[in-house]
Amino acid sequence: YDAIVIGAGIQGSFAAYHLAQRHRDTLLLEQFLLPHSRGSSHGQSRIIRSAYPRAPYTCMMPDSFRLWKRLEAEAAPSLYRWTGLVVLGPVGNPELEGCRRSLGANQVLDATVLAQHFPGLRLHAGEVAVWDGTGGVLFADRALRAVQDVFCRHGGTLRDGEKVLRIEPGAVLTVTTTAGVYRAPRLIITAGAWTGALVAQLGLCLPLKTLRINVCYWREKELGRPSPSRASPCFMALGLSRAPHGIYGLPALEYPGLVKVCYHHGSLADPEERDQTSLGAPRPDIALLSSFISNYLPGLDPWPAVVETCLYTNTPDEDFILDRHPKFSNIAPSTPDHPLLPAGHGFKLAPVVGKLLCELSLGEEPSHSMAPFAITRFPSVLQAAL
Repeated sequence: YDAIVIGAGIQGSFAAYHLAQRHRDTLLLEQFLLPHSRGSSHGQSRIIRSAYPRAPYTCMMPDSFRLWKRLEAEAAPSLYRWTGLVVLGPVGNPELEGCRRSLGANQVLDATVLAQHFPGLRLHAGEVAVWDGTGGVLFADRALRAVQDVFCRHGGTLRDGEKVLRIEPGAVLTVTTTAGVYRAPRLIITAGAWTGALVAQLGLCLPLKTLRINVCYWREKELGRPSPSRASPCFMALGLSRAPHGIYGLPALEYPGLVKVCYHHGSLADPEERDQTSLGAPRPDIALLSSFISNYLPGLDPWPAVVETCLYTNTPDEDFILDRHPKFSNIAPSTPDHPLLPAGHGFKLAPVVGKLLCELSLGEEPSHSMAPFAITRFPSVLQAAL
């Protein structure tokens, strides 16, 4: 092959998609049978938005919206539904102010205006809301299938149910799986929670942390379809003293009458044993969410009707790693799949991340600044590992 990509989550699939668009004969490897729910890219919905507290991601979002629309045109099914996004938080909160600046307009709503437009959301004294008119819902499972289908239509090879056992670096790399041996001059690693173990074979000891996140759905007390002018938006809550990692929510799309509201933090997890939890173990995040719903979303039952799980893979500074291996320049590791920022950004930015990984692997000048995502920002870990 011209290139091998390990990990067929949303970022790896987009990296392979961009390589195939460049007419590179590309192999996309996935250890589990597709579709599966063992990583970070499964599920029906993700938030997409322009509001960001950090400038690098603000700069990348227009490109991401453009690439999502291109995929939608290629794949035919609708991948996005507009709902708008409300960002809630204390007046003067730095992250909230960063989101407001990223929108380039004064989109601040007080409690009265918010209640007029979205009566299901409640603000408290000293809090405001920022409106992001670009916000909406990405249909995640549908999007993942679409990018993989287009990749295969462009001549790409997708092999699932093949776990990578060994990577041998060199001018031509060798990747050995449970089912075969493959060779290529370039390799991209987008294995989410399994990235750390794979790059350890290559002399890297990346400071990654895997968390098990509870994905919760809460029942509406009064079922009924809102009119289009009063449809529920997506939302994020930042800077709340009892929820330092942020809370996000999406309207009732996945399960009829169930609103998705989640806390962006969880418990440490081994990806090989993600479902092993102690019987009756405390779940402080659900208690936190229950309190939040009672205070901010009184139209929902204060206890979840459905609880699912997802894995987050995070760096200490909560930014991506997108870089070439410092010793083997034809290897480009990427992590995390779903970094720990309010409402995440691994999924919505995947088209751009995949493009950047494609450019890195081909030795091209990246189309966005890579400085915030360099491996070398963790020098002591790298020196020890290498």
